[in-house]
Amino acid sequence: LHLDTAIPAAEAGCHILMEKPVSDSLDGIADLKNALQQGGGSLLVGFQYRFHPSLGQVKKWVTSGEIGRVISFRAEWGDYLPDWHPWEDYRQSYAARKDLGGGVVRTLCHPLDYLRWIFGEASIRNAFVGKLSDLELDVDDHADVQLKFDENVEGTLHLDYYRKPGTHRLEVFGTNGMIEWKNETGAARIYRQEIDAWETYLPENDFERNTLFINEMKHFLAVSRGEEPSGCTLEDGLRVQELVEEILHHG
Repeated sequence: LHLDTAIPAAEAGCHILMEKPVSDSLDGIADLKNALQQGGGSLLVGFQYRFHPSLGQVKKWVTSGEIGRVISFRAEWGDYLPDWHPWEDYRQSYAARKDLGGGVVRTLCHPLDYLRWIFGEASIRNAFVGKLSDLELDVDDHADVQLKFDENVEGTLHLDYYRKPGTHRLEVFGTNGMIEWKNETGAARIYRQEIDAWETYLPENDFERNTLFINEMKHFLAVSRGEEPSGCTLEDGLRVQELVEEILHHG
């Protein structure tokens, strides 16, 4: 239902902070783009992991060549769906229902965005998508995806709804070392081959999950005031949607 609200808001000139994914398909996204041009407002897609300080540090290490030429990566995010909102029946949640745009690929599409943010443009090599668990849902709960990025970086992304305990992490392998990021600890660390040692980056002591959303909102207000360009544009959201559709097609 995102576009049903966003298009008239954009036509009216509103600035929009839009939840991810932009929609459950590519239909209507061009209409939103035209509405934004007509109304003159800005749009920020809510991929909050762009505002994670440790992932930002990973991007800096990669961009500055701290581990040499990046060769490959491995990303995974598995989480047991019934534990997300234990106060409600998971079977009624949008994540578990096809009619509400659910499924693990659409719902956990954050890595598709932050991997593009770190490595550049992406293409899908291959994908397996399906339902493997005993969870009561009518959508995909498992995906294994092979991706290729600019500069010949290749890697894999795993997503699932059944991991106990859950994990969300990224490993990057280069010619002179490697980088690890773990959402569970909030930390990133880099192994430098030339000194045979690890270096750890930690966020500020008051960092918590909500920090991502606070940082995102501060940025959105700056975008609304015209002080900063959108850090995650509709084009970024559209590209993730295209990758999602391609993964589901492969699967």
